[in-house]
Amino acid sequence: MKDPRIDALARLLIGHSTKLQPGETVVIEGINVPAAIVRAIARAAKEAGGTPLVVLKDDQVIRELAMIYDEADIRLMADCELNMLRQAHAFIGLRGGANAQEYADVPAERMKRLLDHYVKPVHHEYRSTKLKWTALRWPTAAMAQRAGMSTEAFEDFFFDVCTFDYARMEAAMAPLAELMDRTDRVRILGPNDTDLTFSIAGMSSYKSAGYHNIPDGELFTAPVRESVEGRIRYNVPSIYYGTAFNDVCLDFEGGKAVRATANDTKRLNELLDQDDGARFVGEFAFGVHPGITRPMQDLLFDEKIAGSIHLAQGNAYDISDNGNRSAIHWDLILMQTPDYGGGEIWFDDVPVSKNGRFLLPELAPLNPENLARRAD
Repeated sequence: MKDPRIDALARLLIGHSTKLQPGETVVIEGINVPAAIVRAIARAAKEAGGTPLVVLKDDQVIRELAMIYDEADIRLMADCELNMLRQAHAFIGLRGGANAQEYADVPAERMKRLLDHYVKPVHHEYRSTKLKWTALRWPTAAMAQRAGMSTEAFEDFFFDVCTFDYARMEAAMAPLAELMDRTDRVRILGPNDTDLTFSIAGMSSYKSAGYHNIPDGELFTAPVRESVEGRIRYNVPSIYYGTAFNDVCLDFEGGKAVRATANDTKRLNELLDQDDGARFVGEFAFGVHPGITRPMQDLLFDEKIAGSIHLAQGNAYDISDNGNRSAIHWDLILMQTPDYGGGEIWFDDVPVSKNGRFLLPELAPLNPENLARRAD
């Protein structure tokens, strides 16, 4: 039976996220996703007057290539994909899959080769800077299990949070964006010795409301690269390229993470030693989606949790560019709600949020009870 929610999501991706125009081409990349969503997006693209190009992939195949490819093979793969992307105006990436740790046993040097010669040139240097793009997960039983939900309940949750009223969300974000644009010093306070400071002076903010991620709901900028000082201990687990990290603690001096520990300190430092930019921060953001209230071990959802903040190790976005370049862009999340120990954010010696709630009257529309979607 055809699910009308799939067509609604496809129309959102074409009409809102990528704003595909007549005569434009969109690359639809599906990794471990069902044909139904790819077909729906392709139909929506044609209805908008565009041309869909479809690429279907599988994580087990990508893992195998990472294990057997040499550098020349990876460069050829990157060149082929770049040739296709150069003929496109937009990119929609969907990822499903049953095993979030599919790449866990890929040796560090082989993963570095894949990141350096494929991910960095194709996705960081071209796709994210030259094209209109959006990325999303596809609901699977494995995702539902990690979220502690039944498959049916997770699917209902997925479609609900993905098809949020993003225009209303973007309007509610405007006062915070304006405040960030005129702020210099940021201070993050939290339990377990978290006390981090940095400057965002001169760095533009971006209201991420359904354009680059689905689900969406974050407002981000970037720290001045060398200004980050102090300690932050993250309290949300993170799976990054197949490794599950917990209790990541980073100490910064002159913008650089000079000490890094976690449940897997060795693997953490291998990632941070990927290149010169991996130990610097490329993003600082607030999560505000009122429908996402707890971690579910998926970054595209967890970074949007209401009452959370995150910083990304590695590459900065050109939208808010502090000049940091890296093959990685890894969002690490700090929950600041009371259940997670609370915390505070200060802008230029003024408290902006406490225990995951915005304090200033002009920011109150972003608190979950105000932003939550009303019944139609």
